[in-house]
Amino acid sequence: MSLRSSPVTSTPSPASAQHECVISLGTNIEPEHHFAKALEILSSECELLARSEAVRTAPVGFQQQPDFLNAALVVRTTLELGDFKAYLKEVEHRLGRVRGPIKSGPRTMDLDIVAWDGEVVDDGYFHHDYVRGPVDEVLAVLKRPN
Repeated sequence: MSLRSSPVTSTPSPASAQHECVISLGTNIEPEHHFAKALEILSSECELLARSEAVRTAPVGFQQQPDFLNAALVVRTTLELGDFKAYLKEVEHRLGRVRGPIKSGPRTMDLDIVAWDGEVVDDGYFHHDYVRGPVDEVLAVLKRPN
């Protein structure tokens, strides 16, 4: 798998605090379309540092659904953690995410913060290969320890 780095898309003022965030992406409703749209939105609204290739994975939990495309991104933002979490939920909503009764059910997009400023904040990294693999890929390209 290869990783692509992107140029800076916007430069915040020097007084703005910069936070680095590793995001896990997952989609299994029109996955190629929603993956491309999420990448387009996030790379235009954040500073995209790196992305993994998308990998197809079998569903975890609820099995009667299509396979997922999973990937990871590293972005830089001036938002604080809570505001960035809310921003990602808003991006999911813009991509048509509807939260149904089955937590592990199908979705147009799932965006989770895995690491914030170098610290793992989502235990999914330790328990799920579909999270850990793409995250380790982007960290390796950025020459960051996992």
